[in-house]
Amino acid sequence: MTVDDIALTLHRGLGPKGVAHLIAVLGSAQAVYAASEEELVGEAALRPDLAREIRRRTTHRQAEAEVRYMKRHGIGAVAATDAEYPPRLRDCPDPPHVLYFVGERRALGMRSVAVVGTRMATPYGQRMCDVLIGRLAELAPQTAVVSGLAYGIDGHAHRAALRYGLPTVAVVANVLPEVTPSSHRELARDIVAHGGAIVSELHSQTRQNGALFIPRNRIMAGMSEGTVVVESPVGGGALSTAELADGYGRTVMAVPGRAGDKCSAGANRLIMARSAAMVCSGDDVVRELGWDIVRAGQIPERKPAAPLLDGDERRVLEAIGEGETVDTDTLAVRSGIPAGALAAVLLGLELAGMIRSLPGRRYERV
Repeated sequence: MTVDDIALTLHRGLGPKGVAHLIAVLGSAQAVYAASEEELVGEAALRPDLAREIRRRTTHRQAEAEVRYMKRHGIGAVAATDAEYPPRLRDCPDPPHVLYFVGERRALGMRSVAVVGTRMATPYGQRMCDVLIGRLAELAPQTAVVSGLAYGIDGHAHRAALRYGLPTVAVVANVLPEVTPSSHRELARDIVAHGGAIVSELHSQTRQNGALFIPRNRIMAGMSEGTVVVESPVGGGALSTAELADGYGRTVMAVPGRAGDKCSAGANRLIMARSAAMVCSGDDVVRELGWDIVRAGQIPERKPAAPLLDGDERRVLEAIGEGETVDTDTLAVRSGIPAGALAAVLLGLELAGMIRSLPGRRYERV
């Protein structure tokens, strides 16, 4: 990463896509500043006024000030042309050319999954963060959990990663080294202390405003192999992350919630619209991402303990033989549970990762 890389991002006439275009055409920030005005207009298709501005290096003084700011505050940076830049983010059409970070540079390039959701997390959403990430730590211990350091699900995802020994990356919509919300400063320090990183595309001269959160979401979606939505109302910010992930060709997953629960209405809608795969366990996340970990024999499948089940759940599970698929009508007969109550029992078992739903209202044991 050079001063040229920072300077290129400071031209107001160039957004992330414009910078990515210049790098694709000319190869590097240094090559952009070495090009003639004719090359910038002819080969790179820039406006003549912007080409002249680049030739005059009008933003280099600001870039040099940025380097001094970084040194004072212990901030690192990687450019999209650096080997340490998140490889999946580099493949997106609108990556930030420079990422500023505090913490462990290595965490940026790890295999990663984003876990996002509502700021108004319920105990159910908190528990599902713990269930998914705890199992993920068993199956794929070299995975980084990416989230946005916000209240609610984001914060719980980071804390669950720390609790189970996974590195975690927080992508923030503010200038480093500060973090928002300020009450998460201690959490940010824990993230850095345990091999993770706090990341932002914003340089120190950025004017803070509420429009920076959606652009932040594209970084979470872009650097991760998949995005899991754990609780989101309709119109929640987590759904924008899921939409961006889908646009980048990444796997989108959602944890189902109760019908009528506002906190899960957006996640449920993603599942109903076939815009997200339903996941109820870390095993499901690994399976959806195509990580061939369990089948490779590295970690055996985990069987839930029967004593944790209530009476109805035990009867339903016993009604499904090993290797058998059973429809709901047959389950109602075998278990003696009325159809209305059976649906709730089946959902509970599926959320616990003990059964899997199949087309045609059929179920099998996991």
